[in-house]
Amino acid sequence: MRIRSHRGHHRAALIAALLSVAVAAGTWQASGDPGPGGGAQVRRGGVVRGGSGPVPGAEVTVYQAGTRFGERPRRLGGAVTDVGGRFRVAYAEPRDPGAVVYVTADAAPADGAAGGSGRGHAALPVRFAAVLTGAPEGPGRPLAVTERTTVAAGFALAQFTRDGGFAGPWPGPRNAASVAHNLADVTTGGISRFLAAPPNGGQTSTLRAFNSLADAVAACTARTRGCSELFAAARPAGGERPRDTLQAVADIARAPGTHPDRVFTLARSRPVYLPALDAAPAAWTLALRYEGNGHEVDGPGNIAFDRGGDAWIVNNYVYGADPHDPVCGGHELLRLRPDGRDAPGAPYAGGGLYGAGYGVAIGRYGDVWAANFGFQGQGCALDPDPLFRSVSQFDARGRTLSPPQGWRQGDYVQPQGALTGRDGTLWVANCGSRSVTRVPDGRPGRAHNIPVGGGALVKPFGVSLDGRGRAWVTGNGSDSVAVFAPDGSLERTVTGGGLRRPLGIASDSLGNQWVSNSGAVPVPCEDGTAQEMADAVGPAGGPPAAGASVTLVRPDGSTPAQPFTTGSLTLPWGIAVDGSDTVWVADFSGQRVTRLCGVRTRACPPGHRTGQPISPASAGYGFDGLVRNTGVQIDPSGNVWLTNNWELVPVQTNPGGHQLVLFVGLATPVRTPLIGPPRPL
Repeated sequence: MRIRSHRGHHRAALIAALLSVAVAAGTWQASGDPGPGGGAQVRRGGVVRGGSGPVPGAEVTVYQAGTRFGERPRRLGGAVTDVGGRFRVAYAEPRDPGAVVYVTADAAPADGAAGGSGRGHAALPVRFAAVLTGAPEGPGRPLAVTERTTVAAGFALAQFTRDGGFAGPWPGPRNAASVAHNLADVTTGGISRFLAAPPNGGQTSTLRAFNSLADAVAACTARTRGCSELFAAARPAGGERPRDTLQAVADIARAPGTHPDRVFTLARSRPVYLPALDAAPAAWTLALRYEGNGHEVDGPGNIAFDRGGDAWIVNNYVYGADPHDPVCGGHELLRLRPDGRDAPGAPYAGGGLYGAGYGVAIGRYGDVWAANFGFQGQGCALDPDPLFRSVSQFDARGRTLSPPQGWRQGDYVQPQGALTGRDGTLWVANCGSRSVTRVPDGRPGRAHNIPVGGGALVKPFGVSLDGRGRAWVTGNGSDSVAVFAPDGSLERTVTGGGLRRPLGIASDSLGNQWVSNSGAVPVPCEDGTAQEMADAVGPAGGPPAAGASVTLVRPDGSTPAQPFTTGSLTLPWGIAVDGSDTVWVADFSGQRVTRLCGVRTRACPPGHRTGQPISPASAGYGFDGLVRNTGVQIDPSGNVWLTNNWELVPVQTNPGGHQLVLFVGLATPVRTPLIGPPRPL
């Protein structure tokens, strides 16, 4: 954006006049300047820079995000950029340690037209943004507010963005702020070191998609027509047209499959940031791969989030970089911060932990449970039989509470799914013994085993809990779901409705159960083996398995006559429900996650029916950084986490994948820990 100085002064005057009109009209304003209770004074300089150069005359404002949905952000300070796009702003740091501070810069496109609808700050359609809280470079460094920092903020805080500002309850926005810094560096305005390096960088498509999105914003920065095209492409089905670039980015993040071709065409019209995509994606998602310290993730099976949004992950195997070297069962419990860093002291070991699979749960007091299935690679010299008969327990700081052999009361045999209810009761599915273990109030000494006779519950795998405290357990080998009353008595067994080799199960807020039917996966418990499972599922990326689908089971145990199917469901495994009761399904074969409309159709795009895909019908939300994923869970920031459990071509000495994958800002946030059915943040 090469602008002569006299043009810069003219543009600054134009913007100042527009701002004066907006204020006089009583349009959108923050709630006020900081009061005497503010924290330390901060003076910070920086630059607002578009794809072609500095942005003069931009109105720069520092805000504290609102702490409730719908609350207006609090203005902390402001400035106007000079002809070189430079500014210096003073403000008081909030005393609240959970507060999120961010900066916006409002400007007109470079061609000089303000545009917009005349409502609020949208008279200036170009709104840059950068998140200040949690920046790893610290508060003393200069800022660079750019299209890239805008895309990072808009995606990471998509679920908390309204009218070009951020607001939402703890810990959602705070955690989202840390994820924004994984995308863009607010001191340079460029890509972050995290995004630029393996296991991201050139190894996946995210960096190129991120740059293409920044190019789409740059098209608006450059010319008014670009803004009109961006806002039309970003408008969600049945929703309002965005009025600034930040809101447009957030709208794309929340509904990434709305107009992918139009966004791509706009991005190609302004190719500033490289490398970029050379073809339009099916949906504009941004996904990041996390690998912790780089030598701890091997076959992650499932995830549970604690109250603060940290991810606790169980590992099938001991870490090994070479898939041809035999590995034994994982003996570490991982704990990652929302930005992918290890929590203090993590990973944690001990307490009988060995080869945990799909079972990890957090209790109402923050204690963490892991179900010791006994996974190990071919060639491990250990006998798994004495090691797969327990669960392990840790406190909220990762200290072991279970003895060295794990808790064994309750007759666990190859335990898989686990979940804690609101009354504190832990439920565990025993894949190897056709039974369920119930642990009242999470007290291991009171654990008791509930066998299910005959063939009604073979290979129990997934567990969910409804609002009445009932436990719903999938039978992978019996094509069934067993329903247990809160006291442990068997109420009924559900069959039909398309149930076929079911794995994951998740409750919605209304008590409906959503079951992922793999159609083909024989879980390697009882007399099954991992090699038999690998042979049964076939190569990755193949056609849908016969029976691959999702079954809805109503609270009374009834099901629709047919399950829900779509082309993106090829080998469903994990399943989760978000804060708006839409359904997310992990695919073990297709390198994607699928989003389905739930029972509350008002939360879906207009015209959608229950079970209809919200994500692209044949592609889902795909990502080339996924391998074979099992667990899927939603965090308090609306990020969708998946486990890269097996490699695409699994070598059975060590078939484990080595990352967690996070789709940024894609789902409606959920209050954590997940105790019973999901609750919105």
